[in-house]
Amino acid sequence: MSTDLNKSQQTTLRHLHHLAWLLDAAFEIPIIRYRVGLDAIIGLIPVVGDMIGMLISSYIVLQAARLGVSSTVLARMVANIVLETVIGSIPLIGDLFDAAFKANLRNLRLLNRVIG
Repeated sequence: MSTDLNKSQQTTLRHLHHLAWLLDAAFEIPIIRYRVGLDAIIGLIPVVGDMIGMLISSYIVLQAARLGVSSTVLARMVANIVLETVIGSIPLIGDLFDAAFKANLRNLRLLNRVIG
């Protein structure tokens, strides 16, 4: 994939970085100084919380596909989301996993590796 991005693609990439941060690291838990995002908070809602998080996270994969990322990288991104959703649906343990795994930030790292 070419690393020469036009202005629109650069804007998309900036928005994806902001979204991943918002979903995975926007808030700091004061006493333990650990960052969590909206995804972990939404995931606390039984049953639907993890599905909502999965749908929002899928937007990053969709935009990565539009940026021309290879199917191999897209598959890894989807696997990260599926893993976080499946394990995240387990009461309590899943919530802790969701806060620690941070699929969206992982997916942005994958995206940055191929885009530069």
